[in-house]
Amino acid sequence: MPENLFLLVSAYLIYKSGYTVSRTKRYINQATPFLAGVAIAAAALAGKYGIQAWHSFKTRPPRPRRFYDGGFQPKMTRREAALILGIREHATAEKVKEAHRKVMVANHPDAGGSHYLASKINEAKDVMLRKTKGSESAF
Repeated sequence: MPENLFLLVSAYLIYKSGYTVSRTKRYINQATPFLAGVAIAAAALAGKYGIQAWHSFKTRPPRPRRFYDGGFQPKMTRREAALILGIREHATAEKVKEAHRKVMVANHPDAGGSHYLASKINEAKDVMLRKTKGSESAF
């Protein structure tokens, strides 16, 4: 881009100078520092906006987490139970009960939640606390 601009300005100056070699050289010699200044100013402006964009990129809130894609498995595993409750697979019984309570409050059928989800949440708690008899979901 700067080369094209330099050629355009040079051609314009040659045209305005009356096509004499001495005037053309003088105008080209005068145009070179001007074009260098324009290039420096453009680089500074691009740097300024680049820094502003970087700061706004770093201060934006994090992207929301994606939800688990897929349905329930026929027989619930510890991994699936941990995903439902939002805890690690090897969480303590206290953490399992606390997570079960939080998820159940948000999805309880009496508060407008689904009976199916409530049964899956209870099944997840049982699997994590190892209280299951190996049965599958009632649904």
